[in-house]
Amino acid sequence: MPTVRGTGDLPRISDGDLRQSGPTALRMLVGAYLRQLRESREITREAAGYVIRSSHSKISRLECGRTSFKLRDVADLLTLYGVDEAERQTVLIMAKQANAPGWWQDYRDVLPDWFEAYLGLEQDAAIIRTYGVQFVPGLLQTEDYARAVIADGYENASAEQIERRVAVRMRRQQILMSPTSRKLWVVMDEAALRRQVGGSTTMRAQLEHLLEMAVLRHVTLQVLPFSSGSRVGGVGPITLLRFAQAELDDVVYLEQLASAQYLSKESDVRPYRHLLNQLGVHAQSAAESRTTLRQIISTL
Repeated sequence: MPTVRGTGDLPRISDGDLRQSGPTALRMLVGAYLRQLRESREITREAAGYVIRSSHSKISRLECGRTSFKLRDVADLLTLYGVDEAERQTVLIMAKQANAPGWWQDYRDVLPDWFEAYLGLEQDAAIIRTYGVQFVPGLLQTEDYARAVIADGYENASAEQIERRVAVRMRRQQILMSPTSRKLWVVMDEAALRRQVGGSTTMRAQLEHLLEMAVLRHVTLQVLPFSSGSRVGGVGPITLLRFAQAELDDVVYLEQLASAQYLSKESDVRPYRHLLNQLGVHAQSAAESRTTLRQIISTL
């Protein structure tokens, strides 16, 4: 992915790793680059918004990577910021690629708008850290387990809608297929392993799948046992996404019943990063966790 770099008067970008980036990361990088350009020229959001026939809030959304780009708007902003032609063409290529639709667009009929943003972030993250409380995290669910969870959560959904949601969950898991440079680090509450979902056969297959995934080099699985007490936890599921590009901030994803929160300010992210670190300390080691999984399987 192109990298934003300070070079004195104006930041610059290079396109050395452009081909390695997905649309979401590209959109965030272009947004960060445009923000650095604007700030280096001491131009207000209001003034930039006027140039693209819009508002300061539109500039804010563009700079945070929260909306797609109109190439005309990007071109006008680059003119305003005095970017040279070579740099201009690189940025416009980035912006065009950032508008490419993700695979999940084919499933928009069963996806809430607030979840689409997460799918893009997950697709482009280099490290995914998550804490599972009630259920096995989606990236590690078997198809039958996922079907049971989704069917319980969408009681009024048709069989076709349930299967399409299951297909989305299975498609997400392709990011973990080898070879991959991604890392998945999961801390799972023991309750999620003992809560029977879809019957004993489904649960046994799910726990055996976790054992298989837990031995992969790019997957770390830890169990937070009941014996850990209440020293850590007391919160719902948490996911923290980190990107390979140093210019991109970590993002914390907090899913709620009918919406989600996305936190990217360092002051907001820091407490959740600390909590995940603490969970990792108090949870069983990876080897101990595999032993716990085997013990639970033996009871099914």
